[in-house]
Amino acid sequence: MRAPSPRLNPVNGQYLLSLILFIFIFSCLSANPTRAQTSYPERPIRLIVSFAAGGPTDIFARLVAVRLEKELGQPIVVENKPGGGSNIGSEFVARAKPDGYTLLLGTIANTTNMAIYKNLGYDTERDFVHITQIMSSPSILVVNNDIPVKNLAELIAYVQARPGKLSYASSGAGGLQHHAGELLKMRANLDMLHIPYKGAVPALTDVMGGNVAMGFKTASGVMPTILNGKVRAIAVAGRQRLVQLPDLPTMIESGMPDFEVDSWNGLFAPAGTPPQIIAKLANATIAILKSDEISEKFKTISAVPVGSTPEQFKQYVHEEVVKWGQVAKQAGVSIDQ
Repeated sequence: MRAPSPRLNPVNGQYLLSLILFIFIFSCLSANPTRAQTSYPERPIRLIVSFAAGGPTDIFARLVAVRLEKELGQPIVVENKPGGGSNIGSEFVARAKPDGYTLLLGTIANTTNMAIYKNLGYDTERDFVHITQIMSSPSILVVNNDIPVKNLAELIAYVQARPGKLSYASSGAGGLQHHAGELLKMRANLDMLHIPYKGAVPALTDVMGGNVAMGFKTASGVMPTILNGKVRAIAVAGRQRLVQLPDLPTMIESGMPDFEVDSWNGLFAPAGTPPQIIAKLANATIAILKSDEISEKFKTISAVPVGSTPEQFKQYVHEEVVKWGQVAKQAGVSIDQ
């Protein structure tokens, strides 16, 4: 007699079907990220700038974007999302999908804001992956031409002889220029009034006009004014002297150890962006920053290309957060949001 055909137990049948389905889904999930990362980018990338079009940050973003899209083979679309001291655009990117298609051109404001905004909607160290620092431009301490001083020692003595009578200008409360002025006050024991403006241009205009005695201004923005003799440069707040002003000493050379105030920017991605994508973005950006073309372009606007590794940039951002956090705390710089 012929043996009966084995019948599949319904329970075992369900288990087998579930196992096949699980294997299929797992293979799809594990394959897709790999494919996406190796073929990245497959569509245009958005580069968010947290400041208005036409400003220094926007100019750097577009200089880099044009060349980066040639390296990556996809358009880099620069989008301006200004407001909130750069916080609107920054928070937008922090909340974006971590797939490498929404990036932020972060700035020094992303570190100073950590200390001065009570209800910041993002954490610069926790909510971003730091890809590479793009550029650095030191600040320059300038005074009105009617102030009878030629160097830092003379300026300090002049201010100390007039406690509470002189003021310094900044581009806005809580910004880098404000922090730089407070750092000078603390380090030199000066009694000066802070006058905040709505932007770097009106602040510099009032220094030129004599309404304010002095201020720290980013080299990339103030250089033409200095070269035209409309303000007097006292010292550069960087590690090295500037090529455009070889006779201008640094703050460090002038007796202020470790006094550095750099305006900088760099590429950030949302936390959770795959390491392979970060590496590709970093390598491509570093490659263009090493080009003679970029070096010459940056030199014309008093900036230096950097091109750090993600690890180096992460460490630098951390140091900036700590440094300016201490200044803000000691000076009582705070903004209610």
